[in-house]
Amino acid sequence: MITKEAAATAAPAAPRAAAPPPPRPAPRRRPWDEVPRWQIYLPLGGYLVFTLIPFYWILLFSLRPAGSTSLVPWPVTFEHFEKVWTERNFAVFFQNSVLVGLATLVMTTLVALAGGYALARFDFRAKQGFLLALLCSQFVPGALLLVPLFEIFAGLRMINSLGSVILAETVFQLPLSMILISNFIKNVPYSLEEAAWVDGCGRLRAFRIVVLPLLRPGLIAVGSFAFVHSWNHFLFALMFLNNQDKQTIPVGLNTLMSADSVDLGALAAGGIVAAVPVVIVFAFIQKWLITGFSAGAVKG
Repeated sequence: MITKEAAATAAPAAPRAAAPPPPRPAPRRRPWDEVPRWQIYLPLGGYLVFTLIPFYWILLFSLRPAGSTSLVPWPVTFEHFEKVWTERNFAVFFQNSVLVGLATLVMTTLVALAGGYALARFDFRAKQGFLLALLCSQFVPGALLLVPLFEIFAGLRMINSLGSVILAETVFQLPLSMILISNFIKNVPYSLEEAAWVDGCGRLRAFRIVVLPLLRPGLIAVGSFAFVHSWNHFLFALMFLNNQDKQTIPVGLNTLMSADSVDLGALAAGGIVAAVPVVIVFAFIQKWLITGFSAGAVKG
């Protein structure tokens, strides 16, 4: 028989309670976490006021009557807007600018998408040299391209045509847009395309179904950048367009200034007409724009 002493000796010892983990040290506060809020908001508020004063000044001149010196637009009048829209032909300028901007957006996005995919997914000779040429082209100012572009468009009989401005703006925007699109595509895992190929998709269909939906922020960023640049660009429209019915808003704003006098009210109203569409576009796409530029800035 097993005695009680032997049974007690043979019985396993009761497990000891685990020691509690040592307390974690409190996170060290960084110097900028200890800065009072007013020291942050005061400089930001001053910068905001400094930025908004020119916009208020433009709004003031466009809404107050001609000859008024009041610092408050009262009584409010829209005579300056009616003047630039009807008498100064801004309705036609606005239509031409919209056409140039949308056409430049579509052409730049499509060509940059094809070129960016080739740069991101294929290796070929002189690839690094081609990328270097694209980067170096950004250092060439648009004024140096006027003479050769004018000769080319004159030979093609495209002078005084919106097509010349659209083509020039597209060529001017392509290098940067292609580089950004290639970075967006590099952030998409290549294994996703390979999985689509295994499932029976061709390269084009796999790109359309798998890759293209993931590039939406990047495409919005590149397209909006191309649209805004072509909307505000003055030089190409001034040199390639002769008839007033073909001119765009930046050239139309230039017509409001003469050597003898400047109609400040009409000029301010024209500036608001030119700025409001761009502000509305950016208000709707700002989330996609920030996401797209931040994704394209990191090489995957």
